Amino acid sequence: MTNATMEWGERATEAMARARAVRLLLLDVDGVLTDGRLFLSDSGEEFKAFHSRDGHGIKMLMASGVRVGLVTGRTSQVVSRRADDLGITILVQGCRDKRAAVSRLLEDEGVTAAEAAFMGDDVIDLPAMESVGLAVAVADAHPLVCSHAHWVTKEKGGLGAVRELCELIMRAQGTLDAQLGRAYQGECSWAGG
Repeated sequence: MTNATMEWGERATEAMARARAVRLLLLDVDGVLTDGRLFLSDSGEEFKAFHSRDGHGIKMLMASGVRVGLVTGRTSQVVSRRADDLGITILVQGCRDKRAAVSRLLEDEGVTAAEAAFMGDDVIDLPAMESVGLAVAVADAHPLVCSHAHWVTKEKGGLGAVRELCELIMRAQGTLDAQLGRAYQGECSWAGG
């Protein structure tokens, strides 16, 4: 049975089972962490919009012990800055062969394919998705990508899809309640009165 013909319940059960083993989550950027649109100024400066809930989901997932990395075909200072903001140290930019990049990252991080997940949105992501235990597509991914995914999010790329996946992994691993509780009980730093 292919992923395209699996019933929703079967797909959810399989995705949860695969998510239990995840120790490394790798994400495409454009179309996953962003909505896929590229804003370029006349001077060539690039702008991207990231969703804060995706960022918080990544931080909670990393706090629960799962490493997170970015693998993208483009090269952008904006992506480097976002990775720094989130504490992501695994960053591969300008990557044309995502399968090779994922294989190298698995080796470098000491993680098996079954212990890794990849989230993508377009056909260039398929080789990477086929190289991991949990392949995830955003809701607005290319139909071919959705048909090869173990899980397709309800949210679109750049609009909460990454948060949805982070929570799926934490739920499967039994860490979600603790991370949400930590966030709820978190301290705030107040400037001024």
